[in-house]
Amino acid sequence: MKQLILVRHGKSSWENNLPDEKRPLKKRAYHDAALVLKVFKEFKSGDVMLWTSPAVRARTTAKLFKEELQIPDREFMVKDALYTFDEDQLLSVIKSCSNEVEKLMVFGHNPALTGLVNSLGDKPIDNLPTTGLCVIDFEVENWHDLKTGKTLLQLFPKNLR
Repeated sequence: MKQLILVRHGKSSWENNLPDEKRPLKKRAYHDAALVLKVFKEFKSGDVMLWTSPAVRARTTAKLFKEELQIPDREFMVKDALYTFDEDQLLSVIKSCSNEVEKLMVFGHNPALTGLVNSLGDKPIDNLPTTGLCVIDFEVENWHDLKTGKTLLQLFPKNLR
């Protein structure tokens, strides 16, 4: 059994003229993360490996989750290949996960995340919003064998306000 937790980065700021990967979070993103984490903490059980895109907005969101969920440093990895907007590339990175890992939480970007939620889960959505989280369970032993799974949880900040 494998569990994939997909999280879109928090709302980012466009205030400064920065390259895409350097845009920071808006203040709202911190509030949204707290809302999602409050509910997710009740759901989460067991160890989780956390992977994040190197983009500032994704990495910062991932660190908020890491701290609140008390994920050890050894279970937190920044992966350059997660800075992608392509669903197939994102899936390829996820399938490279060690089979020793049972639960993988990935912080990344749209449209890749919405695409994966819809192609891997059984509850389609129009859009995974910023700081949106989706948990999908798979009846497989190997990450490489991911196909359609069962969507267990979808948390969107606007539904928690």
